[in-house]
Amino acid sequence: MTDDSRTLAALVVIFAPLSLVSVGGGPAIFAEMQRQAVTIHGWMTAREFSDLFAISRAAPGPGALLATLIGWKAASWPGALVVSLAFFLPSSIMAYAAARLWNRGRGSRWHSAVEAGFAPIATGLVLAGAFAILSTEGRAILAWTTAFVVAAMRLWRPTVHPLLLLGFGAAVFLLAHHLG
Repeated sequence: MTDDSRTLAALVVIFAPLSLVSVGGGPAIFAEMQRQAVTIHGWMTAREFSDLFAISRAAPGPGALLATLIGWKAASWPGALVVSLAFFLPSSIMAYAAARLWNRGRGSRWHSAVEAGFAPIATGLVLAGAFAILSTEGRAILAWTTAFVVAAMRLWRPTVHPLLLLGFGAAVFLLAHHLG
């Protein structure tokens, strides 16, 4: 087996299961993506991961497009294609099957219990992803403070448009870059 084949196989083995456990969407598994791509396989540095994360958030479409960018970084276009299929196909099939079953149980006790159980799981996974991203930032205190202020603002004034908060975060880091 060639190195390229091994890399493609590793991408499938990593991203197919992540597809099935991404409760809460892509942010729920960013921490594991970062651990696999940076720490375990060394396909990129922590800074490169942060850059790809930023690109995936700026591009239209789901934030989980980060998976495709990791595949591209690890094995060029074949890696991007393999990761896209491994990451999006299993969860799409499972979501379709689950939706059919889920709608049959609407209103039952087990339905309500499962919904209530998923909320803290999804929240914890999303927070782990945020922690992984914020920990790789070179200006850690500034990143954490900005994230805290934006989160507090969303809780305090949920009607504030997210683009205003994005602009605030960008202005903070632009100012810090020019002053630092």
